[in-house]
Amino acid sequence: MIEKVVSKCTLQQWSKVTDDLNYWLSKTPKERIAALEHLRSQYYGSSARLQRTARIVKRSYKKALGRKKDLADIEALGED
Repeated sequence: MIEKVVSKCTLQQWSKVTDDLNYWLSKTPKERIAALEHLRSQYYGSSARLQRTARIVKRSYKKALGRKKDLADIEALGED
């Protein structure tokens, strides 16, 4: 379940948040991505890109309940 989060802040703290937001909104998307990549490289190291992972899931096909469309679909799978 997601918890509700409420934060209280003073007007000075709120102005800092809006200043930060306005700063990043003033940058181009290319500059924002470059800053994000810089932070990512500091956190994860200097790898050129994130590691890719793949997982193969084998599924078993159950016999259809006898509907013609389902039987045709199962037969079509076997032809590949």
